Amino acid sequence: MENINSLYTIRSHLGLPLHSEYTKMKIYTKTGDAGETSLIGGTRVPKHHLKIEAYGTVDELNSYLGLVRDSFDDSHSKEILFQIQNNLFVIGSHLAEDKKVSKMVLPEIEEAQILLLETEMDSMNEVLPELKYFILPGGHIAASYTHIARCICRRAERCATHLSETEAVGSDIIKYLNRLSDYLFVLARYIAFKNKAEELKWIVR
Repeated sequence: MENINSLYTIRSHLGLPLHSEYTKMKIYTKTGDAGETSLIGGTRVPKHHLKIEAYGTVDELNSYLGLVRDSFDDSHSKEILFQIQNNLFVIGSHLAEDKKVSKMVLPEIEEAQILLLETEMDSMNEVLPELKYFILPGGHIAASYTHIARCICRRAERCATHLSETEAVGSDIIKYLNRLSDYLFVLARYIAFKNKAEELKWIVR
């Protein structure tokens, strides 16, 4: 039951057709009460499994990006963040899949999506003052939220690279997470700049 519920969630977020039996499922299934859960494909694993830690951290990042997107008013950046959130759901789906047994065809992270992050960083950097010192998170609440998301993204990347030592993890997934953390750093600076917030310099005592 838990696996069917997971498939319902994945299919709905990926815009895939829902079978009628999925739409009648309850959120709670009770199949995880003993500390195990199902991967895509049906394999049962403990909830502290590296795959669960990896896609759970991506889910945490996605949730925080929702908070970031709701905390400022730049329409273009909000649209980019919405695209990123959709991409993270694709990444989470791959991390949640037991590729040895799953027959589900999932969308892929494409090079164009990585290039978009680079293009957005270049565009923001054109208007930002040159970075001549280390900065501390803070100065504006949306910028601070974005720095937290950046840190969660780095943790998600560490989880993915750790998982890749024992399981197949697409190189584009790790590359995307790496580039995303850079994007979030630049976005935090951009949000502070647009809101005329002073950057907090790291002062070495």
